[in-house]
Amino acid sequence: MSVNLSSRNAAGRDQAAVMMKVDFQCVKNNTDHHTNEITLERLIIRRGKAFSLTVSAEKLNPEDIQITVETGPGACEQKGTRSSFSSSCPAPGPAPGSAPGSAPGSAPAPGSGSWSVSVSSSSSSSAGLSVTCPSSACVGLYSLTLRSGSCAASFERAVTVLFNPWCADDSVFLPSEAERQEYVMNEQGIVYKGVDEYITSMSWDFGQFEDDIVDICLKMLDLNPKCVKDAQEDHSARCNPIYISRVISTMINSDDDKGVLMGQWDGSYIGGVVPTKWSSSVEILRRWIKYDCHPVKFGQCWVFAAVMCTVLRCLGIPCRVVTNYQSAHDTDQNLLVDEYFSDYGVRPKRDLDSVWNYHVWVEGWMRRPDLSKDSLYDGWQVLDPTPQEKSSGIYCCGPAPVKAVLQGHTDVQYDVPFVFGEVNADKVTWLVMANGSKKKILSDTKSVGQNISTKAVGSNSRLDITDQYKHAEGSVKERAVFDEATKRVTGLKPSEAPRPTVQMNISLDSPPLNGTDIKLKLVLKSQNTKAQDLSLKMSAQVMRYTGTPAADVWSNSSDIQLQPNTEQTLPFTVPFAAYGPKMLDNNCIKVSAIATEKTETKETYLAEKDIVPHSPALDLTVIGTPLQDSEMSAEVVFENPLPAPLKNCSVTLTGSGLLKNTEKSSAVELGPGQRIRLKVQFRPYRLGPKKLVANFDSSTFRNIKASVDVNVRPATPALVLLNFSK
Repeated sequence: MSVNLSSRNAAGRDQAAVMMKVDFQCVKNNTDHHTNEITLERLIIRRGKAFSLTVSAEKLNPEDIQITVETGPGACEQKGTRSSFSSSCPAPGPAPGSAPGSAPGSAPAPGSGSWSVSVSSSSSSSAGLSVTCPSSACVGLYSLTLRSGSCAASFERAVTVLFNPWCADDSVFLPSEAERQEYVMNEQGIVYKGVDEYITSMSWDFGQFEDDIVDICLKMLDLNPKCVKDAQEDHSARCNPIYISRVISTMINSDDDKGVLMGQWDGSYIGGVVPTKWSSSVEILRRWIKYDCHPVKFGQCWVFAAVMCTVLRCLGIPCRVVTNYQSAHDTDQNLLVDEYFSDYGVRPKRDLDSVWNYHVWVEGWMRRPDLSKDSLYDGWQVLDPTPQEKSSGIYCCGPAPVKAVLQGHTDVQYDVPFVFGEVNADKVTWLVMANGSKKKILSDTKSVGQNISTKAVGSNSRLDITDQYKHAEGSVKERAVFDEATKRVTGLKPSEAPRPTVQMNISLDSPPLNGTDIKLKLVLKSQNTKAQDLSLKMSAQVMRYTGTPAADVWSNSSDIQLQPNTEQTLPFTVPFAAYGPKMLDNNCIKVSAIATEKTETKETYLAEKDIVPHSPALDLTVIGTPLQDSEMSAEVVFENPLPAPLKNCSVTLTGSGLLKNTEKSSAVELGPGQRIRLKVQFRPYRLGPKKLVANFDSSTFRNIKASVDVNVRPATPALVLLNFSK
């Protein structure tokens, strides 16, 4: 890119200055800095790495070229938001002990490190320059002013600076190239949902390199409350990924500010989009910016997390989406979660503690010199943009070092007690009597925090990272860490309920298919020496994934006599007619059985199981050779498997780098066995691994998804055959 600007733009009243021409070499620089996926039309660099400029003018002095860069209002050297440097002077060294490269755990500080420039080639009228942005520079948009004698030029919004995971001196440095490709460069990913016994996955289009996303991310930084309050300090702090990640965690939700997403969990989504329908961060971020940064309706945890992953990857902070099953929401942070049952199933909460079927957050990779002089807490940090609890007065969470969670160091910043509770709180179950009194029936130290999952590097397989958060459940080490965590938070240790003499377990006969009756069995096993007369009450409730009941759908009562030291099996069925109309956007069905002895002791036993009915298949096929700018076609097909019609059926198709816009069919009614079909012609416009994501929605089956990988290759020039004749 070559730009001609008179020095009037640079110096205002300097009428005699000579025009300077500057070539920003965007193609070369952006390719070298791994930003060419964003654009080749403007200069986007990563800090800690040199970039090239070519300047030319009639009276150019290559030995005395002065450059000034500035970011944010009131830019100044002391705050690290302004730097002036010259080709005639060597770059000054960083302040002692302040440069990120001086030690593995050192901190980026405003003003640490310096911009510098050297002349790589020169002639009488032009010079090639190598400009180095320090590894501690503030990220964001910079203006650029160049002078050489009477020559000058100035450019607003000339350079965009991002974090650099390729630079060893950058505090987000990630040593593995394979991990950099996955956690920074990959625009597609997988989000895990379901329950711990039936993990489901959905493809997600992060799309961090779509050409408008970087500006949306920078706009998000400018709208954050800290910037609104003190823009100079905020821009100065943008050298620090700890600060940036905390700001982004705040800005993804709209609870305190003009954040991106409004959360909704009560099942009412009038005036917005049902959270399960989203499959692309790009669509959400574009909608937010299009409507003057008013919050997009609606999000739930996996949507908040996926959008945050897009923003962090775009800014250059390595990031991955993580799902925790049986995730505790410990509001008072005493590392205990209370769950209440009556004889008809889960009761609404007396307090706000709960156990979610799953919860989704992100991890960002960075050093934590604010916590330790060595690398004790460096690496993955939990960041959770879902607005659950306030942190320092605002709705955000983290960065919480995963290493601190593993060790039970709950007195470490930020929000480690809350994250520790999510993965390792103890659960206490109470039976609520008719008169309102309660009785402890179970103390569970093992079920919270199961199958903590993220997408594997370089493949679509699931990686279980539970051992990074906690030691094996039931092990001596795990209990020792729990005791350490509790001591640092409360100084208390919970009491445990005695082991029950009757063991109960609910299991499935076969995988449950949405649209059919669900067949189960209850197994009771006695460890008593005498027969027991039991009053048995079973129920099924449709549950939100946050662990709160949405509707009671089935119940049954009976009396049984359980023989001593024997096992008894009771089959039962939850009909589709009962649960189907209530499932919709809810996550699962909780089936519970409560057995109470008819003796005076009234001993009580509990069994529960979360069931996610499997969705019918959605077929997505792609035809054509995946070459850039070559025509391809995609077809989405859904067939109604039910004996009754499906209403308001529609299909959508999205894919960054493949489709410029979301494609959608019209809404129709499908009779039994009928199909809805969407055919789309498209031309891939960006190279590399991409993903098409299809979504089917109806009044009965909500947001069934399918995806297909498309690896776009460069189009080879047509082979020309020349016929030479004598």
